[in-house]
Amino acid sequence: MSTTLEATPAAAPRAAGRRVPVWLAVVAASLPMFMATLDNLVMTSALPVIRADLGSTVGQLSWFMNAYTLAFATFMLPAATLGDRLGRRRMMIAGLTVFTLASIASALSTSSEALIAARAVQGLGAAAIMPLSLTLLASSVPEHLRAAAIGIWGGVSGLGVALGPVVGGAVVEGVSWQAIFWLNVPVAVVALPLLLIAVRESRGTWQRLDLVGTAMLGGAVFLGIWGIVHGNDDGWTSPMVLGPLVVAALLVPAYVAWAWRRSYAVLPLRLFSSRGFTVANIVSLTFTIGMFGAVFLLAQYLQVVQGYSPLEAGIRTLPWTAAPMVVAPIAGALVNRTGVRALLVVGLTLQTASLVWFAWLTENGSPYSAFVVPLAMAGIGMGLTFAPSATAVLQGLPDSDFAVASSSNSTVREFGVAFGIALLTAVFLGHGGEISPLGYDGAIGAALLTGAAAVALGVIAAAFAPGRSRRAV
Repeated sequence: MSTTLEATPAAAPRAAGRRVPVWLAVVAASLPMFMATLDNLVMTSALPVIRADLGSTVGQLSWFMNAYTLAFATFMLPAATLGDRLGRRRMMIAGLTVFTLASIASALSTSSEALIAARAVQGLGAAAIMPLSLTLLASSVPEHLRAAAIGIWGGVSGLGVALGPVVGGAVVEGVSWQAIFWLNVPVAVVALPLLLIAVRESRGTWQRLDLVGTAMLGGAVFLGIWGIVHGNDDGWTSPMVLGPLVVAALLVPAYVAWAWRRSYAVLPLRLFSSRGFTVANIVSLTFTIGMFGAVFLLAQYLQVVQGYSPLEAGIRTLPWTAAPMVVAPIAGALVNRTGVRALLVVGLTLQTASLVWFAWLTENGSPYSAFVVPLAMAGIGMGLTFAPSATAVLQGLPDSDFAVASSSNSTVREFGVAFGIALLTAVFLGHGGEISPLGYDGAIGAALLTGAAAVALGVIAAAFAPGRSRRAV
């Protein structure tokens, strides 16, 4: 048997009259997605350096992250719908182009405001990359190799998350913080022709674009996070804080009323009739609020308080960020035997306990060696959560809803990342925290305990997840 697997004529594109190897299709679809996931956390190790260079406030540091994740989350579902109508490869190439140009704008930014704006446009481009890359990959490989290809795609996605703090730290320390964004340019130069050569164009079912629903959901999250980020500085009763929070709270039921009888709603309410889908999204929201908000604070804590360089800090987060790459495939193999409930409860419990442990360690000035075990607990817990929640999202749903259900869950996770960073930063600042060697005392512990409470809510939700089922999803 040849070591070079090739797709069948019906399953893969042809280039210059020859079949495209499956590995090339996997690389073509995965490389842009790797860039998008890497940029989710690549700035965490660089934030103290960027703050010193641009004179940024703590609130602006959170917006460097949130501007990306909010745009990413808000436009992911509309981008998938546009891909179905206009062509998925065409839409992904457009997203990659926008992402690359915004990366250049980020690198050239000379103020915090300019960097925040560029990051938002970057997230807009990423929104067209993430959901379409998986769909294009699935249509570009033969059916008997599809599961393996998707598994590789998932591993590359996890690798992007894991390497984000490390790559960011290495580039900042070796070159400059601007180089984080310049790095995307040569990758895009390789990725764009690969998409044209190795991935064929495809379209889905035509569906009306829900601009009103997108504006409602995106507006609710944006205004809610705006209010939380500015609450400590402007005052929680200030019209510029209280107003956005009230409008955000009203937009949620307004969307429910809008989407009630509309089959083309950006987030169809019919999906919530599935217990697995509902529980999986609650779990995804609560655990990303707690865990990614904690990553944001701890990556800076390792540098500012414990004195590590950006690269050293990134490497020291690996017991946490890299563990899911090992554990998630194992959990995926076990889920049909154990059911999603058991794995979710164990995984979320480990994460809750790790955040409580982090709070105690940071407030007591413990050395890094004391963090290794809870870091590993957090990573194992996340690995036990990723695969079962992805399985639960699809349980009880017809095949025709798989794409929108998966995209909806990705959107919820990105919202959770942005909300978690905003919430934990607000708690940190509310307890007098500041980015200085002594500024974390009495503040980071409260923020991490808030994250632990969010993940604990996920434990409660997971208890209602479907148990062991005879039918594999």
